Amino acid sequence: MVITFDAQLWIWDARRDETWTFVSLPEEPSEEIRARFAGLRAGFGAVRVRVRIGLTTWTTSIFPDKGRGAYVLPIKKAVRKAEDLDAGDTAAVTVEVLGF
Repeated sequence: MVITFDAQLWIWDARRDETWTFVSLPEEPSEEIRARFAGLRAGFGAVRVRVRIGLTTWTTSIFPDKGRGAYVLPIKKAVRKAEDLDAGDTAAVTVEVLGF
């Protein structure tokens, strides 16, 4: 499953001083991921993904966020620096769901 979307980077309120930066996946693909992996649980409901933003590709995990009703994707500082992105910027994101 590959998802391509544009998303605004945001900082997690609980970790504002550490600038944990994320994007939210769209609701519809998030629902499909939840359905596909229902009953299969990794830590915090994490699902492994391969991500591409600009020229940068990396492997990480997405996490369900009940408050947003979608999965969220952490954007590492190294990626933000390489792609010249800050909180509030919009990025074109490609996520390939790998599973657990």
